[in-house]
Amino acid sequence: MDKTKHVSFLCCFGIKTNGLSVKLLSRSFPLNQNQPLHVIIAMTLQAFHGSACCFRSHLLHFSSSTASSPPFLASRRFQSCPSTRKSLKLNCSSSGNNGDQDYLLDAPVSVGDGFSFSGGKYSDGPSPSDEWFKQGKKVKAYSIPGTGEKAKDPIFGLAMGSGSQATGDRFRWFCVESGSADNPSVILIHGFPSQAYSYRKVLPVLSKDYHVIAFDWLGFGFSDKPQPRYGFDYTLDEYVSSLESLIDELAATKVSLVVQGYFSPVVAKYASIHQEKVSNLILLNPPLTAQHAKLPPTLSIFSNFLLGEIFSQDPLRASDKALTSCGPYKMKEEDAMVYRRPYLTSGSSGFALNAISRNMNKDLKRYVEDMQTILKDKNWKVQTTICWGQRDRWLSYDGVEDFCKDSNHKLIDVPTAGHHVQEDCGEEVGQLIRGIISKRTKI
Repeated sequence: MDKTKHVSFLCCFGIKTNGLSVKLLSRSFPLNQNQPLHVIIAMTLQAFHGSACCFRSHLLHFSSSTASSPPFLASRRFQSCPSTRKSLKLNCSSSGNNGDQDYLLDAPVSVGDGFSFSGGKYSDGPSPSDEWFKQGKKVKAYSIPGTGEKAKDPIFGLAMGSGSQATGDRFRWFCVESGSADNPSVILIHGFPSQAYSYRKVLPVLSKDYHVIAFDWLGFGFSDKPQPRYGFDYTLDEYVSSLESLIDELAATKVSLVVQGYFSPVVAKYASIHQEKVSNLILLNPPLTAQHAKLPPTLSIFSNFLLGEIFSQDPLRASDKALTSCGPYKMKEEDAMVYRRPYLTSGSSGFALNAISRNMNKDLKRYVEDMQTILKDKNWKVQTTICWGQRDRWLSYDGVEDFCKDSNHKLIDVPTAGHHVQEDCGEEVGQLIRGIISKRTKI
């Protein structure tokens, strides 16, 4: 008896930016109810390849004919995207003769690591992302405790590309260094989600008097993005331990730490363990109160099963919306290209985003409470300053003044900045940091 039945799937593709309309596509195909879940999902995506191709072609045509369309669509090169509904030539095939159902994706080189809903590649012209990458270097820090197995994606069990694989010894961190190494060290730490690139306007201001380093966290920018459960699970505890290893590599003497947003509790935890090594702690819009101990919907959406995996592969949602929905920041195209690059070239960035969002949802409340305890402790010896962008749409200003007063920490308001303070007022923030550290140095 034929146990095959017809199942209809409905998929929604939508981008709200600049008036692009939502497009609904539906496909049905024969499905054996005894097939494994990852095979069913793979067949579903394959059934949608023709429709997705048509959808992408529509967007590409839209971007070339409409002045207000998202510029990134014109900058990406889509292969195999004719106007008719034709296969994208992304097929699932067996990995070998071992007889198990271990599926691989045969993807064109332009897709990047071999697994990405977005795929794509920049044009052959000069890229701001490449220019930024040339300014940095890779630093190895934090030992990899992985099993040595090849990483696979969490949805289909497909083998991931090199961008998601552990290197075998220590993780590689992307760092940008500026200023003389003989000067006091300042380490600039980006928030969730962002990159070291967010401090591009702060670096030159501080580098005149300090040895300044900005880095990408594991899972972000140009640092390693190991697949969860294959060497790094993106827990907040792991971030504390990995930060300890990185700072040991970057600075032999005392350092000043500047951190923005939701990674602030992680850095405060590190500082509490290593007070003897931290001369200044500067927090930019940190989650300070009980109201702040929960991710906004823009970020928590990435923790949803399957829907989160799909949204995290969309550069507009994963980078553009996350950076521009939390304040007055107006992203320039050349900056957007840098932030989108990891999501355009690899699926590993999106899967890391999923894991971080889930762990933030799970542990952020505990870490915020720990940070409150740390900063209010009468034995706390690290000079701490809080800079607050008052146009933050994610974290309320209510209770911030009271917290700083109770904990006896200086509060500096930045009226025109939002959550990503260094994006909105880079030079001003650089001058503020410089003033805070120089006063401490003189003392």
